[in-house]
Amino acid sequence: MNNQSLKDISSPTRTKEIISKYGFTFKKSLGQNFLVDQNILARIVDAANLREDEGVLEIGPGIGALTEKLAREAGRVVAVEIDQRLLPILRDTLSVYPKVTVIHGDVLKLSLKEIFDQHFAKDQPVSVVANLPYYVTTPIVMKLLEEKLPLKQIVVMIQKEVAERMTASPGGKEYGSLSIAVQYYCEPSVELIVPRQAFVPQPNVDSAVIKLKVREKPPVDVDDEAFFFKVVQASFGQRRKTIANNLLGSFFQKGQRELLESILHSLSIDPTRRGETLSLEEYALLSNTLHKRL
Repeated sequence: MNNQSLKDISSPTRTKEIISKYGFTFKKSLGQNFLVDQNILARIVDAANLREDEGVLEIGPGIGALTEKLAREAGRVVAVEIDQRLLPILRDTLSVYPKVTVIHGDVLKLSLKEIFDQHFAKDQPVSVVANLPYYVTTPIVMKLLEEKLPLKQIVVMIQKEVAERMTASPGGKEYGSLSIAVQYYCEPSVELIVPRQAFVPQPNVDSAVIKLKVREKPPVDVDDEAFFFKVVQASFGQRRKTIANNLLGSFFQKGQRELLESILHSLSIDPTRRGETLSLEEYALLSNTLHKRL
C-alpha cells in the first residue's frame, strides 16, 4: 500500500495538477486541508483494516485522495461532500472506481439512516473513515454515535487536541463531557500523530488519527441516557466550580444544598470534587440516583 505510483490522487504533484486544472481555491470556512502524504493515507486505511465485503462512509472526500485508497480495499464507499465545486473533480478523479458513490450534502443535515438503508446491505459491516473538517469534528462524531447507526468503527483524522480529549482519563484538563460521551459509546485509541506539513494548505495545528471502536453495549448501565448526559454536561458547566455547585444550579433549588450533599456523600462522592475527577462509573451511579430522586 505504501508504494503506489505517482499517479495516485494523493501525491503532491497530482494534487497540484488537479487543483490547477479545475481552478480550485480552498475555502477556510469549510476547513479544507487536503492530505498529500501517501504513507499517512495508507496508514489510515491500514488502521481501518477493511475487508472486501465491508462498506465505508467517508465525510469530506476533498478531491478523492483517501476515497481512492478506500475503494481499493472495501466493497462499497459512500462519500458525502458539502462543497459543490468538488463534485466535478470527484467525478473525474474517481471515475475508475464504480464502487464509489458521492453524495452532495451537509452530513449534519442529512439522514444518515437513509444513506445506510439505501447504500449498504442490511448486515454489511460499515466503518466511517475520513479526514474530518476540524471546525465540525465534535458535532459530526456525536451525530454518528447518537444516531445509533450500525457502525463497526470510526477511523478519523482530527485535531490532535480533540483526540487527546476523546481519549483522556479522569483528573486531567483534557477530560470533559466529550471524553465521557465518546468512551460511553466507544473504545478510543490514537493510531498516529500527523504533522501539519502533511496537508495542503497547512493547518495551524497538528493532527491525529483516532480509532473509535463502537461498543456493542455501553460499559455502564444508565436508567435514562438523555438524563445521564444532562448530568455530565451540568457537571462540567463551569469547570472551576465543584460538582455540588454545578449540579445545584441545574437540578436543585437554592435551599436544597443539604439534600444534594447527602446524595453525593451516600455515593462516596465528595461534594467539593470537580467534574473532571469523576469516572464514567461514578457518573452512571450519580445519574441513576438523581433520576430516581428527582
